[in-house]
Parts: sequence; structure tokens; C-alpha cells
Amino acid sequence: MSNNSLDKRVKLTPEILRKISQIDERKGMWHGGQRLNPQLLGRLKRSVIITSSGSSTRIEGSEMSDEEVARLLRGLKSNPPKNRDEQEVAGYADLLGRIFDNHETLKLSENNMLQFHSILLQYSQKDTAHRGRYKPVNNTVVMRRADGQEVVLFQPTKPFLVKPEMETAIDWANQHLTDEDMHPLLVIANFIFEFLAIHPFLDGNGRLSRALTNLLLLRSGYSYVPYVSLDELVEDNKTDYYLSLRATQKLHQTPQADITAWVNFLLDMLLKQAEAAKQLTTKEQPEKLLSVRQEQVYALFVNDETLGVAEIDSRLKGEVPQVTIKQALARLVELQLLEVIGQGRGTRYKKPQEPSTQTAILSR
Repeated sequence: MSNNSLDKRVKLTPEILRKISQIDERKGMWHGGQRLNPQLLGRLKRSVIITSSGSSTRIEGSEMSDEEVARLLRGLKSNPPKNRDEQEVAGYADLLGRIFDNHETLKLSENNMLQFHSILLQYSQKDTAHRGRYKPVNNTVVMRRADGQEVVLFQPTKPFLVKPEMETAIDWANQHLTDEDMHPLLVIANFIFEFLAIHPFLDGNGRLSRALTNLLLLRSGYSYVPYVSLDELVEDNKTDYYLSLRATQKLHQTPQADITAWVNFLLDMLLKQAEAAKQLTTKEQPEKLLSVRQEQVYALFVNDETLGVAEIDSRLKGEVPQVTIKQALARLVELQLLEVIGQGRGTRYKKPQEPSTQTAILSR
């Protein structure tokens, strides 16, 4: 694909321009009004690595909850990952942590991308032969439904074309980011779309695309990225994520190529992330930082009532999977909006007696 083709498939609509303006407005608020001290930010960053690692791997089929992710990462030095889910979580957490801490020196390059892939799959023995290397054989992009069934989305780039197409995409992105002749959010959306369309690796493409999104946002000045999980927002909107890709990838490398649906989806997620960052700086109530599912669960707790997972599941009439309920409860406990009573199967939750302040939340 030529550089010109990459330019042409980005369509500027009033809706896209409005979203970009709103994101950048909130970006300015973060820089202008950010009051959180470095220690608090450090604790929040560690929390986001846990949340993002759980979310990014669950998008690809992992079943680990955020609590299980936190427990794994705490004991990683003495207890290496034992299964596929744990291996994927540990690799992603390591890569994301490096990106958060070293983004200023991590340029978008082919060598770095191959190194990122090696880090991502470092714990997986079955991936030893191909980690850090482009795919040697064809791969197919599939979407996993809730019932476990896989639906073929499209056939990506042939192996012999991966290297030249990746070089073209990387050069295109770096040129526009350097020249500043296209808004960086449009450059990032376009590059990540191309990366996913090429699908350059046998495994780890989805996770690596999200890690690269975090990197490119940070390098473009969106410095709040480590403090609000973009991966969690994508997981909460996973169906729309796949639908936006499905609607656009089928026209990949055709004269009709148009990635508007994908750009709108990514901007929607970035706007949610920017809004949450703004809430942090303006010291809004922690309830403002909740996802839709977390809000659903939190709304069930009224007065001094205590609830368990089964009761919450019943009241939500099965509309929210139990694994999602457990993840929401873990997040609510982390934000000190709920407290835990009991252990094991008898675990229940209730609102604390005194409302939490943001300082208490971030200093845990």
C-alpha cells in the first residue's frame, strides 16, 4: 500500500473533528490543572497496569479477573506464570510498564516493534520460535463470540508482503508525526488500523496494537495515558471494537478504502479516557471514573445493604456475566466505593460508612 493510499482513507467529518477538539480540550485541562503528586500518580499507574493487562488479554479470550492479575504480578518473581492466560498477562504487564516509564526514548521503529513482540511473548514457551519475528505462514483474523464460537473477519497480508507493508506504515506514521501536517490522533488511528490489517505476527497482534496505541499517545503528548486505562474502555466496548474493524477491514487495500468507522470508535474511547483524566484533575467524585458496567453494579447498593455476587447477578437478571460483576466489584473496592465483608463463597460487599476522598483512593 502506498503512502498516498494511507492518506486518502482518512475522511474528515464534522463528527471526527468535534471529537478531536473535545479530546484536546481535556488534554489541556490535564496539563493546566493537574494537581496530583508523583507518589499518588505512581500508585495509580501500577493500578492501571493491572487493569489494562487484565482487559487487553480478556479481549483475546483470557478469563483472569483483575484480582487474579494483581495476585499474579505481585508474586511473579517467585512464581512464574503457569498457563497461557498467566503468560499473556505477565508479558503484557511488562511491556506496558516499560512503555509507561520509557516512552520518551521508545521510537516507532521496526526494531522496537519486534522487540516489543519478544517482550510480550517472553513467558510463552510455545511461542519461542516466532516471538520477535514476523509471521512465516498465513494467519486469519477471527472474532470470538460470547458462546465461544469464532467468526472469520478477514484474511490479512500475506507473509512475504508483511515487511515492506510494515515499513511503509511506520515511515508514513513517523513522517506525519514529525511534519505535524495531520492531527496525531488521526495518524495513530490510521497506523493502528494498518497494523491490525497487516496482522504481522502469528500471535499477539491485538495486544501489541493496544500497547502501541498507548506508546504513540504518550509520544504525542497525551501524558494522562498511564493513569486511565484505555484497554479497559476497549474491553467494555468489545463488540463495537470488532464491528468497527469488520466494517472497515473488508475494504482494506481497495479504491473504496474508508476507515471512518474505526476512527470514530477509537476517538470515542479516547474521549472517554480524556474525560476520566479530567475528572482526576478536578477532583470529581470517584463515581465519575466508573465504566457503564461498574455503574450498574454500584447502583444496586443502597443504604446499608450488603450483597454477594449471586444476588447482584439475580438483580441484573443475567444481563452482566458473573466474571464482569466480579471485575466491577474489584474495581469498586479499589476505589473504596465498596468494602469487603467475609471471605470465599461467603464474600459480600457494602458501601463504607464514610465516603472516600480521591486522596484516600490514590494513596492506597
